[in-house]
Amino acid sequence: MMTTPSGPEAPIGVFDSGIGGLTVLRAIRQLMPFESTVYFGDTARVPYGPKSPQTIRRYSLEASDFLLGEGVKMIVVACNTATAHALPSVAEYAPVPVVGVVEPGATQAARHSTSGRIGVIGTQGTIESRAYERAIRSARPDATVFGVACPLFVALAEEGWTEGEVARLTAERYLTPLLAQDIDTLVLGCTHYPLLEPLLAEVVGSDIDLIDSARATAESVAEGLKELEMAASGGEAAARYYASDDAASFDELAGRFLGATVPHLERVSVDSTG
Repeated sequence: MMTTPSGPEAPIGVFDSGIGGLTVLRAIRQLMPFESTVYFGDTARVPYGPKSPQTIRRYSLEASDFLLGEGVKMIVVACNTATAHALPSVAEYAPVPVVGVVEPGATQAARHSTSGRIGVIGTQGTIESRAYERAIRSARPDATVFGVACPLFVALAEEGWTEGEVARLTAERYLTPLLAQDIDTLVLGCTHYPLLEPLLAEVVGSDIDLIDSARATAESVAEGLKELEMAASGGEAAARYYASDDAASFDELAGRFLGATVPHLERVSVDSTG
């Protein structure tokens, strides 16, 4: 059941289909260390990508309802697939501000690009949704957007293979077609990809700006809270973590994605989020 947030000291709610959204949470906590947070990973139903848009919307509304029950003052949809298919539904449903991960990165890319030739990499579902292309062209109508799906990057990030020959060869294979398009800006359109950013920067070279959607989203959250006068005033920030499945590997992966140990992960049954 939805509850009314208690004000500026209420936490920021973040949800994702699994653990990738922890990179967004990490960026939020780095940029806003005084903000308390609640993270929900729908690990029982990951991945969202192959699901129908209707199912993704239902899952996203259930995740949002759970976060609202935790008294959050803002919801961050830290999943590109959920943002692409469910952001309007969540924004209409929730009585608090809602931020997705597509528009912040797209807007930043449109602003940073000199030539207007912008590349986007993401999962198959995100690229096929053309959500980034629409958002970039909305911010900059003269832009030319080139999208490439890089599904193996997710596995590399989760395995911790973010450097070395295998990762480099995979990156070169995916990115070569984009480099041939003479892009000057590349959007990392998946929450797993920030873990590969140093390698990707080496492969594309210093002439191409990399846009980290997780970092751009955190900046958008900070700006939104400031405008609404809802930013926390200080004090000790709390962090709570929930998942819809036990996910034995969550702790290990969370350390990699979050850059810190998750103190306590509480399982929430899928039924209780509906």
